Amino acid sequence: MQQCELFKPESKRRWSTQLGRRGKAENKDNRADNMEPSPSSQGSTKPRQKKKNHHRAPKDQNIQHQHQNGPSRSKPAKQQEPGDENESSPADRCGNWNRRRNQSGSESPHVGSLWTRDGTASQSEDSAGPVNRQPGQRSETPRRKNCTAAAKRQNREPCVIRDGSAASETPPTARPPPAKQQPRKQNSAKCMKAAGVQSRPTDSDSCSPHDGDEQEKKKKKRRKKRKSKAGAEEKMEGSAVCGAEKPQTPLKKNGAPQCEGPTAASPGVKNRKNRGGRRRVFDDYMTHGEVSAGLKRGELIQGSLRINPKNYHEAFIPSPDGLADIFLDGLVARNRALNGDVVVVKLLPPEQWKVVNGEECEPTPAGKGPAGQEQAGNPCSPDVIVEGQDDEEDGELIRKLESVSLQSKAPTTPKNGKHSSVCSTPGSTAEKTVQRTGKVVYIVEEKHSRAASGFLKFLPDKHFAMFSPADHRVPRVNVPLTDCPPDFPSRPGDYANTLFICRITHWPYDNIFAEGRLAKSLGQAGEIEPETEAILTEYDIDFSEFSEEALACLPQNLPWTIPAKEFTKRRDLRKECIFTIDPATARDLDDALSCRQLPDGNFEVGVHIADVSYFVEDGTALDFVASRRATSVYLVQKVIPMLPRLLCEELCSLNPQTDRLTFSVIWKLSPEGKILSEWFGRSVIRSCVKLSYDHAQSMIEAPDKQFSAEELPACSPEHPPQRIHQAILHLHSIAKHLRAQRFEGGALRLDQMKLVFSLDADSGMPQGCYVYQTRDSNKLVEEFMLLANMAVAHKIYRKFPKLALLRRHPQPQSRMMEVLQELCDQLGLNINLESAGALHRSLNENVGNDEYSLARKEVLTHLCSRPMQMALYFCTGILQDEKLFSHYALNVPLYTHFTSPIRRYADIIVHRLLSASIKCGPHLRLSDEEVQKQASHCNDKKMASKRAHEMSTELFFSVFVRECGPLDSEAMVMGMLDKSFDVLVLHYGVQKRIYCNAIEGLKSYRFRKVGKRPEMTLVWGLEQDTFTQEISLFSLVNVQLRSDAAQPKYSAVLRRPERPEP
Repeated sequence: MQQCELFKPESKRRWSTQLGRRGKAENKDNRADNMEPSPSSQGSTKPRQKKKNHHRAPKDQNIQHQHQNGPSRSKPAKQQEPGDENESSPADRCGNWNRRRNQSGSESPHVGSLWTRDGTASQSEDSAGPVNRQPGQRSETPRRKNCTAAAKRQNREPCVIRDGSAASETPPTARPPPAKQQPRKQNSAKCMKAAGVQSRPTDSDSCSPHDGDEQEKKKKKRRKKRKSKAGAEEKMEGSAVCGAEKPQTPLKKNGAPQCEGPTAASPGVKNRKNRGGRRRVFDDYMTHGEVSAGLKRGELIQGSLRINPKNYHEAFIPSPDGLADIFLDGLVARNRALNGDVVVVKLLPPEQWKVVNGEECEPTPAGKGPAGQEQAGNPCSPDVIVEGQDDEEDGELIRKLESVSLQSKAPTTPKNGKHSSVCSTPGSTAEKTVQRTGKVVYIVEEKHSRAASGFLKFLPDKHFAMFSPADHRVPRVNVPLTDCPPDFPSRPGDYANTLFICRITHWPYDNIFAEGRLAKSLGQAGEIEPETEAILTEYDIDFSEFSEEALACLPQNLPWTIPAKEFTKRRDLRKECIFTIDPATARDLDDALSCRQLPDGNFEVGVHIADVSYFVEDGTALDFVASRRATSVYLVQKVIPMLPRLLCEELCSLNPQTDRLTFSVIWKLSPEGKILSEWFGRSVIRSCVKLSYDHAQSMIEAPDKQFSAEELPACSPEHPPQRIHQAILHLHSIAKHLRAQRFEGGALRLDQMKLVFSLDADSGMPQGCYVYQTRDSNKLVEEFMLLANMAVAHKIYRKFPKLALLRRHPQPQSRMMEVLQELCDQLGLNINLESAGALHRSLNENVGNDEYSLARKEVLTHLCSRPMQMALYFCTGILQDEKLFSHYALNVPLYTHFTSPIRRYADIIVHRLLSASIKCGPHLRLSDEEVQKQASHCNDKKMASKRAHEMSTELFFSVFVRECGPLDSEAMVMGMLDKSFDVLVLHYGVQKRIYCNAIEGLKSYRFRKVGKRPEMTLVWGLEQDTFTQEISLFSLVNVQLRSDAAQPKYSAVLRRPERPEP
């Protein structure tokens, strides 16, 4: 395999116009993957010579293919200013050289591609690749130059067509006499913003009759200064890494700064037009030093990127000052970052911020345009575009980057984010607002797996195929034909419904398409197992078998018994009445309860948790695997365990009538739940019975019933059913007091509907589904788990104030809460958002007491969840302000996770801290930074697990609709946009979006806003035979769920209502 040259300048040496010393840039991955050959080393430095023609790829090899579309033009970008090449250090440019072509001259699938109106690539006349030029000749073609210059001489920008990621320009039809260039107008910036491209002056192409020879001299001087660097670019144009490349990111996965090698930033080339007519689509990343300085000055903002899954043109990062999210418009603004990545964003100038208002819209004919097409920037869009925190994760802890505090440094929105101008419409008092917009200038950490499932598209006469991800937030990917099935070129139709896994390996700066490799063919789309594997792969969930090294850490002599020495170190509780309460199908039983009444009328209540840290010792191979997985993943049909099943289901599981090692918290409680004393320690228990939630609920609902042994699972003979029944009743009574005290003290609970399936035992297909109901037995267990977690949090924080791993829930975003309060006021809802407790009380007071009260509460919960931030694990040594430790929803100062170590690695760390704090285990061998790093990883994996569970539920419900549908149901409107609205399907608890232009029988529709309250008028019928339907939030409508042709999707269709009586 042919190797390529990589240039690695020496450290701390300024870049000059002459090519510096070449060195060897090593990449460890190159030795492990034959797709990435190691670069050759060339140590001599010579004066740059003119590049010979044979070093370049043939001209026709660089012509970009057409993806079923006509030609389209790309917006010319800013030419390099004099001296730009000296603004960055050598280390900042080293990553740029890794993006060049290989010496073999093989065709690169990303050369010269442009973004067309429908989002596909097209061939441009000036994207034909390098051509032979005389010294000093300009690289751009005359037609492109003349068109752009002509547009500038008309004192306007080329006409920009919005396509969501890049801009296309239309050349002017006439060429008027030259005129002096005027300052850029504000509407040009708006036009560019609509296309997702930042406006840039291209002064190198401008002409003025007043400049004369002086202007020409300046141009020649600029070209001369660029000549040395351009020559180096030309030389590298014919060489690149053969096969797939690693993604170019400024930092590695752990976020450590990297100034050299393939992951370095590459800001060396400032001009957006490259040699050979290749257009730069994306800006270069800033250097690490520039980012650090920008964060210190408050000019840059760091956060987790969230891309709207329902409109991939819209992306957001949370605002550190609590105002509305910062909006990133289009693909170019995201600058190759993917959903979940930790990025650094630079705010655009205020004149480029997104201006939205609540003005009334003109009636829109139905059926115009594709379903689901949302136009960002439409005057009738919502007041502030926000993607709720419950939809995409944005609670990533702000990294300690040279002690930068974004809370105090971030730019603020003038006048609370609003313009002073207010425009009124008939019947409305809508006011214009602005939302800050920005662009990604740095990727701190690639949280996204860079893997996606999707389909292949054959491209005639090309040596690569197009991979189209099922998730539209991921770019399309060019993959080599050698990765495809052997008969794919001859029979592409055979694979039209085949699901593949593709991994992005590189995303060039001059292409909207990424490059990647096919990893696996999964099978037919719509089938449960291939789709499930796709979900696990996309969310980077390790479902492989445990390694031999990890399994070697487990006890080898089975059946295992507790060593005799452990009884001398632990409290023996085997004679106590201890039992488990779990779902009927649960196999990993990690918590148990006990309760006995004391002679003084108080109660001794115990929470006993499996002692997983006894088996998972710190620093072992098993510990490493568990720390990487971080959590068990619960899908509809199976569980992906964090630990080997021998531990999950046997040695650690608190199975009935079996001696097990535990960590116990035992309180002395009054009948009202007041804590009189508490004890922490390691123990040995023997559970007397495994109860399900149904068993416990039946005992709570029948307090006087005498349960027989046949009505319950097998019980220990030492503890008859009546004793167990009495313990359940005592626990229920105390739990009610604890729960009442929590909510009186200001706690909040936002429950959302959960769908549960019944599966066929043989086929595994869904036979039915229902909305899960939380009952008193669930609340009983929950209260004592919360009590144990809070007690352990205080214990480990007192002992290790700089090392404790806790869980915090930040305050909601203030600006979004203000918008929500205005909306509730105008809807006539008396919702108090001043505190978590006030919100909880007002939610229950505004839902009514009829058959739709639960639905209204679900819609209100959905609205109130949008401003909420995610709860996070963190290390107490990282945050300086103890006020930030608190948990908003629970309204407690300290909280952690202690009660589920079988399925959460964070709980294992907490067990080790608790063991060290009570002197029954070794001290934790981690620094505060290492604990924080693991906490952040647990946050990521917990969110990935949550998303995978939601996707699994969506998959099974889609299959259920396909097999049993169409399904009719009532639905309640829970959100509205200008061309669509969201509904809660009451019978099944699912949320779906209905697009107005896809409603059958709808003549037209009109969206309007009365203040903050959205309303929509639907006009049904044909010609004069029409009638209207008014909908707003909480409106009841009838929908039908239908399976889509594109498996495994389904859609909600609005049913035509009955014509109202005249």
